[in-house]
Amino acid sequence: MELSDASARILAGLLEARTGQRLAVSRRWRIESALQPFVRDYGSPDRLVAALAREPMLAEAVVEALLNNETFFYRDRPAFDLLLGPALSRVERTRAQAKRLRIWCAGCSTGQEAYSIAMRFAEQKTRWAGWTIDILGTDVSRAAVEKARKGVYTQFEVQRGLAVTQMMRWFAEQDGQTWQLADEIRRMVRFEIRSLLDLAPPPPASFDMILCRNVLLYFCAERRRTVFSRLAGAAAPDSLLMLGAGETVIGQTDAFVTDPDCRGLYLRAPEPHRLAAAS
Repeated sequence: MELSDASARILAGLLEARTGQRLAVSRRWRIESALQPFVRDYGSPDRLVAALAREPMLAEAVVEALLNNETFFYRDRPAFDLLLGPALSRVERTRAQAKRLRIWCAGCSTGQEAYSIAMRFAEQKTRWAGWTIDILGTDVSRAAVEKARKGVYTQFEVQRGLAVTQMMRWFAEQDGQTWQLADEIRRMVRFEIRSLLDLAPPPPASFDMILCRNVLLYFCAERRRTVFSRLAGAAAPDSLLMLGAGETVIGQTDAFVTDPDCRGLYLRAPEPHRLAAAS
């Protein structure tokens, strides 16, 4: 597969225009590997690119193929243990009167992250009795969201991050190759197709915990600032933000600050702090 510079620029530009994600030159291999089936159908990368203007559905399919939907259950286990351990206990204390938790998994891909959280709550029923737990997963990929809603995963996918006891408790083997997630867990999570750059973000000051992991890596600095602003707008006062291991708010935004008690997590900055930083 010989990908010309012109075709690579057009395909990368299409991805950025549709999703905001920038495909760096160093990741050009992503185009070549992800689009091989399309190139076989059209004969060459250049013919594929030429067909994009004539076939709107092809452009959507190409963008879907270029998206990186890498995820797995309890990805980065120490980070999840921190979030669902000490950090969650603190949120539990501050929300004890309302007995309601709203959690947003932004860029949720095929749903494993959101379902990981749901499983943890389901495994602690007594602790959360009487609470309303609202978990929202959003992603720009229609195919990823559709798969998340179905809750059907391959043998390889359920083995990534899950203990055998969790597999047997929450999944039913279907045909020797796929596993169906229990309805009890699926009902705890709702999924929406939504871009982080969407002009209609979730309701303001709604979420007590926000996870946006390994997504901002693919945005330019200007778009990262936009996303942080939208995340802050959707975050309740003293809410928590969890980013990917290679991401940080430092030098990126004043809307969030490092959590002094839970290293690696971030807090929505109080308004006085944000005003002082802006002055």
